[in-house]
Amino acid sequence: MRFGVFYELQLPRPWNDDDEHRLFADALEQIVLADRIGIDYAWAVEHHFLEEYSHCSAPEVFLAAAAGQTSRIRLGHGIRQVIPHYNHPARTAERVASLDLVSGGRVDLGIGEGATRQELHGFGIPTRRKRDLSLEAAREIADMMVMTPYPGYEGEGFSMPARNVIPKPLQKPHPPLWMACTNRDTIRVAARNGVGALAFSFVDPDEARSWSRIYHDIIRSEECVPIGHAVNPNIAMVSGFSLNHDRNEARRRGLEGFEFFAYALRSLVTRDSVPGHSRLWRDFQATRASTGIEDDTGALQSSGGIGTPGDLRELVRSYQEAGVDQIIFLQQAGRNPHHEICQSLQLFADEVLPEFRYTRKVREAAKAEELAPWIDAALARRRTRPELAEDEIPVIRASVERVSVNLQEPEGGAVSGSGGS
Repeated sequence: MRFGVFYELQLPRPWNDDDEHRLFADALEQIVLADRIGIDYAWAVEHHFLEEYSHCSAPEVFLAAAAGQTSRIRLGHGIRQVIPHYNHPARTAERVASLDLVSGGRVDLGIGEGATRQELHGFGIPTRRKRDLSLEAAREIADMMVMTPYPGYEGEGFSMPARNVIPKPLQKPHPPLWMACTNRDTIRVAARNGVGALAFSFVDPDEARSWSRIYHDIIRSEECVPIGHAVNPNIAMVSGFSLNHDRNEARRRGLEGFEFFAYALRSLVTRDSVPGHSRLWRDFQATRASTGIEDDTGALQSSGGIGTPGDLRELVRSYQEAGVDQIIFLQQAGRNPHHEICQSLQLFADEVLPEFRYTRKVREAAKAEELAPWIDAALARRRTRPELAEDEIPVIRASVERVSVNLQEPEGGAVSGSGGS
């Protein structure tokens, strides 16, 4: 089992002038701690215009800052908006490769499409075409990171001529690919395309077992035709997270933030909003006060890893038996205080992580050996474009017809013709 931390960079109103600065600084401190104690991944979303819910609109900047302050933790786009209206595919390939280089080959790329009107309509994206546009772009991004030169493309979402997209990533053929998944349908889409499933839904171990069976059955079938140049047959699931030896204290610290995350996520797609005047936290507090919280084990189960170290160990064992490869902790949510987040992470490292750290290499090696023939068969089915022959590479004509260059320095000291037109 691998473990990750997850960042929406939530910031409920009201806001003070330096709150966003403090938000980013605290999150980076948490990632540095996660790196030091042995957590495997730090994931950052990309969202736009979603006040209070997510202030993480430039994850490549945030993750680059994290790369400079860490040495081993992997840095995941969870996810990057790859539809060309958000980010041109060549710019995604360039930025992911650059981050992979500066981090020493520690990048994972999750692809996604967005779901809210604030984002989709803000960038003029047709809602009914968003998945097709996302998968089209992801396929081309993978080719851009591998092919020299990229042969160009004429498609629905974008077109561009042959160009050598540089730099190339350190990881070969490219960083592992993932896809955001919220239900059984998108789990199937991820498996068919040979990418890891980032399951951004809070499901219990029984449902996780069903998702894992669906996913791995497709990986082992002819349905799997990889979108990239490698297969990443892994499932990661998000869990609420707050640890304390006192279960009630863990819930006091973590449950409100977890509930706000779920409330805001629903509200963004079901309720009207006014740019610059969000009221998510205020409305959440009013709703929470009127409905209350169930004080039973069912509520604890639904909120994932909010409880004691023993509670979390039991949950991790259940997910591991269900076929989940990574649990991603949602610890920065709502108004969860920075110092309490760090305390939970340290308690996890001291009392939970050791049980799972020393067996995972054996489990991962066995899984890789079992899946190897199926992955080889899937890659053989991939419709890979051949590299352009040298005489097929189009010449990019100069923008001027004639440039005269005179390397003789005249009496005035200037080199003539160096900028001729």
